[in-house]
Amino acid sequence: MLASPANVSRRRSLAALAALGAGPTLAQVRIDIAGYGGSRYPMAIVDFRDDGKVSTQPIAAIVRADLERSGLFRSVDAPPGLSETSVPAWADWKARQADALVAGSVNRLADGRLDIRFKLWDVAKGTELVGQAQAVHPDDARLAAHRIADTIYEKLIGDKGVFATRMAYVTKAGPRYSLVVADADGEGAKVALTSPEPIISPAWAPNGRELAYVSFESRKATVRIQDVLTGGRRVLADFKGTNSAPAWSPDGQQLVLSLSREGGTQLFVINRDGSGLRRLTQSGAIDTEACYAPDGSKIYFVSDRGGGPQIYRMAASGGSAERVTFSGNYNISPAISPDGRTMAYITRTSGAFRLSVMDLGTGQSQQISEANDDESPAFAPNGKLIVYASRAGGKEVLMTTTLDGKIKTPLLVTLVEVREPTWGPFTRQ
Repeated sequence: MLASPANVSRRRSLAALAALGAGPTLAQVRIDIAGYGGSRYPMAIVDFRDDGKVSTQPIAAIVRADLERSGLFRSVDAPPGLSETSVPAWADWKARQADALVAGSVNRLADGRLDIRFKLWDVAKGTELVGQAQAVHPDDARLAAHRIADTIYEKLIGDKGVFATRMAYVTKAGPRYSLVVADADGEGAKVALTSPEPIISPAWAPNGRELAYVSFESRKATVRIQDVLTGGRRVLADFKGTNSAPAWSPDGQQLVLSLSREGGTQLFVINRDGSGLRRLTQSGAIDTEACYAPDGSKIYFVSDRGGGPQIYRMAASGGSAERVTFSGNYNISPAISPDGRTMAYITRTSGAFRLSVMDLGTGQSQQISEANDDESPAFAPNGKLIVYASRAGGKEVLMTTTLDGKIKTPLLVTLVEVREPTWGPFTRQ
């Protein structure tokens, strides 16, 4: 069996493969940049006028933290006093060596909503780059701040920002497990499901509204799908044996699963409504942890068919498989970047489980973590960051990292264990 109530993380459940060949209160998440690499864009973000008076969320501070966490921006000291209606003294900001400047305001409207406005300026040219206003419910102030960060990121970098996207992950507090949905910075966490039995392998649907996961609440591993808005859920796979490791197809119409219904654990594909079950692999090995390439043409998965767990790929329709990883005797948990060029995975090195990335064009790999207990990598939807679970100070934590490993950000949840993160799509419902 690949997973059991006593052995619930993906990496730990795969130890067996190697041997063959509202809920708890969450602590406030603290963001801490662990390292820097390369040049970063110097950005001054002034505290928004009246922010602390009408909003419980520090808009400017959230925007600053978002941009710093990307690894591409450096905060420049910004004294208060400006808003989006100000005319900045460009010489002063040039003297502070800021290349860009952001200022704004927060006001409460008569209907209780918050009117949040900001402007982004190019300091060198003394010109406005973008200005926006949004009226939001006070509960959505944090989301509004993430959207501002996304706008700034896209305007200056040219790629879509991911700050307004969400993550899902599993926590364990004592004997209780929770499926948690949070903002991309780990804040704003909401418990989608609690259970006295393990919850593993959450996977976002491309529509940004549903999560597939493995539940043990019926005392065996079954795959379920939950609507994160309504809380409604349904059983997708409850076949004989173990039902595990769900992964959505890019169009959201199918999922690939690992099932032991016919004996050994093999890959099957199933329609999102539970119909059309079809076996994909025909090996005598354990085949599991599948994921689709972003164009839907291939499936990457873990198998011990070569004597130990390695990553393979095959056509999404099934057929022969080719081995992808050759360095080391233990490589698991593949995740493919949105552009299809990079694979993140976990490799075992001298007994330590560490995050690595591979250029799928050249086959060249790079280990980007020096920790001992990394697991479950997942790409941000713009492909610029990876989230994964690790261990720090004796506790399981979430980490984000740039693809070169130079900028790492721990998202610390101090009261509970946290594991198996999955990064949601751009679509947020």
